[in-house]
Amino acid sequence: MERIAVVGLGAMGIGIAQVYAQAGFRVVATDADQTTRESALARLRAALQQRVATGKLTEATLEETLARLTIVEKPERISDADLIIEAVVEDLAIKQDLFRQIERHSGPETILATNTSALPVGALAEGLTRPERLLGLHFFNPAPVMKLVELVAHKGTAADALTRARALTERAGKVVIQCADRPGFIVNRCARPFYGEALAMLEEGRSASDIDAAMLAAGYRMGPFSLIDLIGADINLAATEGLACAMGRHPRYHVFQSLKDQVARGHLGRKSGRGFLFPHAPGATPADASAIQLRIEAMLANEAASLLAEGAARADDIDAAMKLGLNFPRGPFESARLLGKDAIIAELARLKTAAPPALAGRYQAEPALLDLL
Repeated sequence: MERIAVVGLGAMGIGIAQVYAQAGFRVVATDADQTTRESALARLRAALQQRVATGKLTEATLEETLARLTIVEKPERISDADLIIEAVVEDLAIKQDLFRQIERHSGPETILATNTSALPVGALAEGLTRPERLLGLHFFNPAPVMKLVELVAHKGTAADALTRARALTERAGKVVIQCADRPGFIVNRCARPFYGEALAMLEEGRSASDIDAAMLAAGYRMGPFSLIDLIGADINLAATEGLACAMGRHPRYHVFQSLKDQVARGHLGRKSGRGFLFPHAPGATPADASAIQLRIEAMLANEAASLLAEGAARADDIDAAMKLGLNFPRGPFESARLLGKDAIIAELARLKTAAPPALAGRYQAEPALLDLL
């Protein structure tokens, strides 16, 4: 049986370790912090015990899963793993140093994977002796629950490493979707209009309740403001600013002042006790709910078309990733086909005409979208 290693035992790392251990793999894991290492098995036991309590797991399976996980003190102790996954802090220099250290103690066929959601995988490969062995395996939080894993290939990633990483992760029960090493990968990139266009409407005078209620009526499990409140406005702002910078400040990635103000006020959502909507739920569905839906879904489709034009992912994979990664009822291209080409193009044109000059380019229709509809 192949061995999986995980470096970093925070919430994400322990979740990834659980995924593979529960699937029957031998897992070895470590963390630079002693307290985090020492608490890892107890935290995993507590997480598994919740599943036992709800009847989703047996006590025997819990014990078998824990028995498959070994916690070690130093990264050198993971050298014989077939796949080593890094899940440490989102800092380029820290991750680069870690991968160089790991590579010195691993074999030439070992696959190195980063769980980064924002950093360029190619940049993490710089300075490695075998950069072709590095790829991205972006799990979604909570890793044991979310089915999607984005498999990210930088320009030099070896085909056999991608094939092996996919096979191991699919055996762990995940749906693996490959994409290129582009800012935000698939989900974080294509989700930006869900939040951004909602914020644009908020600044135009619409209420967060109306916007969320409209998207609930369209079949979404959560509206954009409820989702920001769940994730945290500070986390959403950091992701938005990071993508805006990576995409050259294109107006499609405009950072709206209302989001900045929310963070400055400390109204971060559930974790602070107050957000755009939290602790309240969306109210009644507004009379113009279909117009709100059209505006957001037109922008979602346009952003997905932009990613498609870059050759970063296939259209069907983009749709699948958005449904799996965000629990959307439909992918952006599926929504666009339901709304129809004429409605989408007319909405983008209307928004472009009405937008301030600095944001007009935000609503420019992508040629790839026209080709798909």
